[in-house]
Amino acid sequence: MSPETAVERNKRKTLSGTVVSDRMSKTRVVEVSRLVRHPFYEKLIRKSNRFNAHDETNQSHQGDLVEIMGSRPLSRTKRWRVVRVIKAAPRAVLEGLAVPK
Repeated sequence: MSPETAVERNKRKTLSGTVVSDRMSKTRVVEVSRLVRHPFYEKLIRKSNRFNAHDETNQSHQGDLVEIMGSRPLSRTKRWRVVRVIKAAPRAVLEGLAVPK
């Protein structure tokens, strides 16, 4: 989805999180963390949710920070769509390495 389309749909919810799984084709599992204050002890607690998000072009990979936006139901579990990759995770380059036989 292009950023222009995201501007048109600015009333939809957007969240940012980290891609924790990119094993499925066109689907990413994105973990969104937030801080919540405990009602009695008033200590900050980190809570997280995992969302299945649609990534049409398979542009995001594990470890990337992405922005997701709510959409119509795309499958049984997919209700979100990857809008853009905010920050790409460092990738290991394996070119030129000879694998011993």
